[in-house]
Amino acid sequence: MIVVTGATGTIGRALIGELGGAARAVVRRADQGEDLGEDLGCDYVVGDLERPESIPVEPGDRLFLNSAQWPGFVAAHRAVVDHAAAAGAAQVVTVSVRGVTSGSLLGFGMHGRVDDHLKASGVPWSILAPVGFMQNLAGDVDEEGRIFGSYGRGRVGYIDARDIAAVAAVLLTRPVGADATYELTGPAAYTHDEIAAELTRASGRTVRYVDLPVEEAAARLEKRGMPAPAARDLAELMAQIGDGRWASTTTTVSDLLGRRPRSLREFLG
Repeated sequence: MIVVTGATGTIGRALIGELGGAARAVVRRADQGEDLGEDLGCDYVVGDLERPESIPVEPGDRLFLNSAQWPGFVAAHRAVVDHAAAAGAAQVVTVSVRGVTSGSLLGFGMHGRVDDHLKASGVPWSILAPVGFMQNLAGDVDEEGRIFGSYGRGRVGYIDARDIAAVAAVLLTRPVGADATYELTGPAAYTHDEIAAELTRASGRTVRYVDLPVEEAAARLEKRGMPAPAARDLAELMAQIGDGRWASTTTTVSDLLGRRPRSLREFLG
């Protein structure tokens, strides 16, 4: 059995679709009652990553471990990894971020700490390490058509989350291979000025990127309600991304899927 956590999220739903419904979804709440299974397209159970015993992993199962982040993210994910190892899971596939370490800023560091724990767990593992998701780009545009950041002219090979799901499906259905980290990108890397131009083309509304020094970006985030330390870290993180570490693209998606990943233009339509 393939057990999918984060089943109602963007990647989780796409993964279940890629698997043709041959999965058991784990959801935190079943507010939709009997309609939820039909909505997801597969069987489901109610479970909570903070209660690892509620994640239905049995010997030989393969677990897709993914969720949004919250303060207890690291402890919960580590505990679920330990639960999967103790249950005799055949494989854990998880979603991280390209190039992170346990010392990375903010949520990147959370992913890094979980990755380290998974690698030491003894359970066979595959870590998906994408860059930013194309699905998040439109949400960065404010009411005046501006995207603020401190990326400079750095390029980012944004990826469609559906391509991440397709890669996960391949890894979860083929024979379990060697432990590996898979760096995932789209087919091309763009500056944020170029992204703004593509958003303008697709929406018919003028979108422009406004680049700010780290200090100004942090101050703006703080004015919007973010605590000062987190605002500074986020602005610094954007500058780090803009230094070129996400500028190169990989062939991992095409190598595994036999097709190229979706381009930004294809995604935006």
